Amino acid sequence: MAIVASPMGPVVAVAVAVALVLLTWLWTALVQLVWRPYAVARAFGRQGIRGPAYRLFVGSDGEANAMRAAARGDVLDRRCHDIVPRVLPHYRAWMSRYGKVLVSWSGATPALCVGDYAMVKQILSDRTGLYGKPEPGPSILALIGNGLIFIGGDDWARHRRVVHPAFTMDKLKMMAKTMAECAREVIRAWEARASAAGGERRVQVEVGQQFQELTADVISHTAFGSSYREGKEVFVAQRELQSIAFSTINSIRFPGHQYIPTKTNLRRRHLAKKVRGTLMAIIRERQIAAAKEDRGYGNDLLGGGGARSMTMDEIVDECKTFFFAGHDTTSHLLTWAMFLLGTHPDWQQRLREEVLREEVLRECGGGDTEALPNGDALSKLKLMTMVLYETLRLYGPVSLMARTATADAELGGVRVPKGTMTMIPVAILHRDADVWGVDAGEFDPLRFRDGVNKAATHAGALLAFSLGQRSCIGQDFAMLEAKTTLAMILRRFAFEVSPEYVHAPLDFLTLQPQCGLPIVLKLLD
Repeated sequence: MAIVASPMGPVVAVAVAVALVLLTWLWTALVQLVWRPYAVARAFGRQGIRGPAYRLFVGSDGEANAMRAAARGDVLDRRCHDIVPRVLPHYRAWMSRYGKVLVSWSGATPALCVGDYAMVKQILSDRTGLYGKPEPGPSILALIGNGLIFIGGDDWARHRRVVHPAFTMDKLKMMAKTMAECAREVIRAWEARASAAGGERRVQVEVGQQFQELTADVISHTAFGSSYREGKEVFVAQRELQSIAFSTINSIRFPGHQYIPTKTNLRRRHLAKKVRGTLMAIIRERQIAAAKEDRGYGNDLLGGGGARSMTMDEIVDECKTFFFAGHDTTSHLLTWAMFLLGTHPDWQQRLREEVLREEVLRECGGGDTEALPNGDALSKLKLMTMVLYETLRLYGPVSLMARTATADAELGGVRVPKGTMTMIPVAILHRDADVWGVDAGEFDPLRFRDGVNKAATHAGALLAFSLGQRSCIGQDFAMLEAKTTLAMILRRFAFEVSPEYVHAPLDFLTLQPQCGLPIVLKLLD
């Protein structure tokens, strides 16, 4: 008698397989979303570390977003430099409740807020890879690239070796002339407008946008040689990518969200493709030029020196990093320095007297105010260096830094489980009266008169360029460009902040004035 197989057999098998997959998925989700946050919170609690309660799926993000939204409409008095209520209102509130070290939740991921300088130094000075950069997400990668900022290990060391020669002081001094020539074009346009105004020769300028265009111009010339037009296309595309990244940075993400063909995702992919194509064309042009000439900045990164050690994709990513970081952060340093000098006329005059000193002008080679400043002359501007450091302390480009524990760690006596994000509230630390003194909230460049490492009770308390081996490779470039531009402005103009200015600093990935910075310029005789 033949045995007939039941037609239900395969169906049952498939149903069992699906049920097992679903059960496995549900168990994993239960562990990640419920059990682990509960266990981690208890482990931190036993060590005296507490914080806002974990909420399923959203963690502490809902509470943080509500506080940020409430603070967005606040306007500060222009004499007030405490930007924390606007940029980090949630951390200010949480630290007042739970102390300098607390645990919050980014979704289901624990985030240890580290408001203690000794612990911060332990994180940033680590050389073992124990505290790595967190996964940036597709929007940030499209904007900045997977370059020196995010990569780690041997890849980071290899990239650093390739890129570092472009940032030696000898190379930077060679770029000072280009920086000055770019600044001169902007200043001449201001002079023409002021002269045409007649009378007191005063004109109002929105300097924030002007400085963004200026610093993009500098990067285009120093990094891309003659390819300024193509460089400007990258700048415009990155501005839109920055808006996309900002709009998504605090949103709740789930696996695969970047592949859904939403309007934002499609636009991001289009812009990323455009930036990549433009940069590849520039790189190939510079590589061809480098084969014919052995000079210029292109030889170090774009002209072929890096091609022997990095793939084309890696070079493109480093170009994205250099272009965005090189123009965005410097433009805002200049903007905030103008704001501080425009609201502190005594310091503005001290800096003007410094740049007009005979020895400084003589170092420029001409002995007059028309000579372009060079690296040797700029190195004599001690007061300006102090003002720029104080600007970076009060209005630094980054308000919050994050690292992820790649293994179980002990941080300042606190046991930190693998996968925990460590959040460094830079804007709060830069206003810590125990470290910077009772006048930590005031603008006082003289705190840096003995150097950056003696300005506070902790050496390395200024975190604007980070610390340790992964500190910003372009910090000397930024300082040189800022000095060049400010020196040339101070020679030709006195200025003040316009009555129209609204003091509302905004953390738009980097710190910038929400409503721009209108400055009233008066042309000097």
